[in-house]
Amino acid sequence: MIKVVYEVVPHDGGWAYRLGEVYSEAFPSHAEALEAARIVAAEQQVGGDSAEISWQDDKGKWHEEYAEGGDRPETEVVDSRWKGGSSADASPGA
Repeated sequence: MIKVVYEVVPHDGGWAYRLGEVYSEAFPSHAEALEAARIVAAEQQVGGDSAEISWQDDKGKWHEEYAEGGDRPETEVVDSRWKGGSSADASPGA
């Protein structure tokens, strides 16, 4: 099973969540970015309809495959503020 990890991090003068190296929009507060990340992670758990999909890999080649609508990834939200053990409500630059 695939695991999708969203990380809440300082970004662009505020806070954002990221997946790999892709960032969300910047939020003015840590709490808003954390809530947005939790919402996105929860939406990943919602099953959909099975469908034929096409996608392009990093080399530019297109692929077609059948995607099972109930096959959802495991999700997690990681809060970068707690990695260093700091629990202070500080600005990203502090």
